[in-house]
Formats: sequence, structure tokens, C-alpha cells
Amino acid sequence: MKILVLHGPNLNLFGRREPHIYGTTTLAQINSQLAALSSELEVTLETIQSNHEGALIDFLHLHMDAAQGALINPAGLTQHGVSLHDAIKAMPFPVLEVHMSNIAAREPWRSHSIISPAVKGTIQGLGPQSYLLGLRGIVALARQLAV
Repeated sequence: MKILVLHGPNLNLFGRREPHIYGTTTLAQINSQLAALSSELEVTLETIQSNHEGALIDFLHLHMDAAQGALINPAGLTQHGVSLHDAIKAMPFPVLEVHMSNIAAREPWRSHSIISPAVKGTIQGLGPQSYLLGLRGIVALARQLAV
């Protein structure tokens, strides 16, 4: 089973960017934790981080017929990523949205996600655990659909 993990704009700065909000865990550490969990769950991960919406969309398109699920932290595209929203809706597999912070408890403009209506569910506000719980969740959903 292949699961995609998409990290949006500026997430390469985890650990450095606003540590009072996002903590000090780096993207490399998150990816390492996801890799360890994927081994335990017996799934394969394909991971991308891009500061460009088109690259994330291209990644989804590339793996559309080979993946069984995806996790996405759309980051700054959460509120404005119309093309990303549309690409997610076109996927034949479930997608979960994850956020390190609770976007509903932040600036008012940040609380609305244009991505949320396109995904199966959202996990947010739990720091790196949002990703790990998201991976467990998407694998469970994908396995349920495979039966």
C-alpha cells in the first residue's frame, strides 16, 4: 500500500519558523517519524514538500493510479488553494488534511480551510502527532476501502 505525504509552502522551515506555534520539531524529524510508523504499519510512503501549488498538484497526478491514500498539510494554501482543492477531489483515494497548529484558534482569516471540503477529515492542533495520527487514520481508511 502506498500513501502520499504532501507538505505545503514554508513547512521546510519547521523547527525554525515560529517555534512558539509550531514547536522545534523539524520537517526531517517529522518525515523520519512517519517513515518509522509506515514501516510498523507495513505501508510505503512517497513524500514531497514544495512551496509551489503546482508541484503538489503534479505530485498527486503522478501518483493518482498507484496510491491508496494521502496526507496533506496545505500550509499557506489552506485558505486559497483552489487548484489544490480541485486536484484532491479528483483523487480516487481518501485524503486527510493535517495541521500542526489549531487553525481555528489562530488569526480569524486562518480559520477557514478551502481544502477541508475536499478531504475525508482533518486532524489539527497536535503538533507532530497530527501527522502520525493522520497516517494511522489514512491507512485504516485505505484498508477499509480495499476490503
